[in-house]
Amino acid sequence: MLALGFIAGSYLLVHEFKRRTIDPNIANNITLIALVAGVAGSKILFLIENWSSFVVDPFGMAFNPGGLTFYGGFILAALSIYIYGRKKGIPFFIIGDAIAPGMMLGYGIARLGCHLAGDGDYGFPTTLPWGTDYSKGTYPPSVAFKNFPEITGRFPGGIVPDTIPCHPTPVYEFILCACMCWFLWRIRKKIAPAGKLFMIYLVLAGIERFAIEFLRPNPRIVLGLSEAQIIAFILMAIGLSGWWKFTASSRLSKTKS
Repeated sequence: MLALGFIAGSYLLVHEFKRRTIDPNIANNITLIALVAGVAGSKILFLIENWSSFVVDPFGMAFNPGGLTFYGGFILAALSIYIYGRKKGIPFFIIGDAIAPGMMLGYGIARLGCHLAGDGDYGFPTTLPWGTDYSKGTYPPSVAFKNFPEITGRFPGGIVPDTIPCHPTPVYEFILCACMCWFLWRIRKKIAPAGKLFMIYLVLAGIERFAIEFLRPNPRIVLGLSEAQIIAFILMAIGLSGWWKFTASSRLSKTKS
């Protein structure tokens, strides 16, 4: 699903580069850079988050195909694409606008891989009819919830049954990301100046992740918020401030003209 996510994102990026009369081969290179830097960054942040386990088994942790933290990949990929764009003489915000819809869709598709693997990215137990059994996953509920006494306290012996239905949060994310991709795709020709669409992407991506984390068994760091929520909040703040700055700059330019 990670591969399918990159393929879908690359398809939209190539299409958008052609519309913008930019060499589509550059889009393919950007996809390759995003793939390598994204996976590497995701793994690096995951290892930092699980440093105690990494010290015990560095080889096993580093080369385990699982264990990827999205924001690590996002940050390293963005930095790598920025450097590549400068070498090619393409402003980062033009690339950011072009890549925004595909990146949103690609992330949503890749999340389905978390759902299919049952790797612990699912949500808390639920009685909703679409609650999903993750007992065959790589990270079953008995392990995923062991550090959440408010959940374990509801069950005998403090152990959550692996067969308990849980929120399929990766599926929620796919649905939200698909809708957000559609929205970004629809407005991409109407939004100016360059960079403003990317700022809208940051806000939407931040809102999506911030909200979905309330359903997930991730450690709470500050004010009851997880690490992902803190990063999502920062992205939303950057997106909102950037959107305001671009809007003000555009109005000022119109006034002078």
